[in-house]
Formats: sequence, structure tokens, C-alpha cells
Amino acid sequence: VQLQASGGGLVQPGGSLRLSCAASGFTLADDAIGWLRQAPGKEREEISCISRGDDNTYYANSVKGRFTISRDSAKNTVNLQMNSLKPEDTAVYYCASYPRGCRGRFGSRGQGTQVTVSS
Repeated sequence: VQLQASGGGLVQPGGSLRLSCAASGFTLADDAIGWLRQAPGKEREEISCISRGDDNTYYANSVKGRFTISRDSAKNTVNLQMNSLKPEDTAVYYCASYPRGCRGRFGSRGQGTQVTVSS
């Protein structure tokens, strides 16, 4: 399983970005998929997850109300729409599979994409 996050970049505070997670050799709809982030000097944070089948969504308090996770089964991607971005959202963002569901531990994690929120 290879996951690849993309869509990061530099954005001003209050701006938006849309991240995308793509997979090779794996159908994302077959698993719960989540997003994690890690900023320099900070612990890794699991910020969002979408479950398999019923597509229930979960968010960390730090992003709730600002970020939205969704599936695009036709494109075999899972997307993270990030609005009202803050400087503290600056981090490398990764997507990961959750073989035992969103309440389990994540499994495969792909290469990340850098998000920088700065004026």
C-alpha cells in the first residue's frame, strides 16, 4: 500500500487549501483513511478520519469546524478541505490507512505534503 499526500503550499492566515490523498495498488474506499500532521518540535497529531462504509467522520478539536474530510471514490482519493487556516496549522500533513477503523491505530502512512500558514 502506497499513499501519497499532495496539495500543500504556502497560504496566508485565514486562507484555504485542499489536500488530496491518493493510493496505488489500493482502493481507499476499502479502508478507513485519516490525516495526521507533524510540526517541528511538536508531537504528531491525528486530525481527521473517515470510516469505511458509512463514511462517518472524525475531527480533532484543533481542526473541528474548519477542516472537512471527504472521499472521491471515482478518483480513488480522500480529500481534506482546510479553511480558516492559522499559523499553528503549519506542519507536514500525511494521510494514513486505519485498518481497524478510525478508533484504531493507523497503519500505512505515505509521504507528506508541507503546509505553511504565514503572512
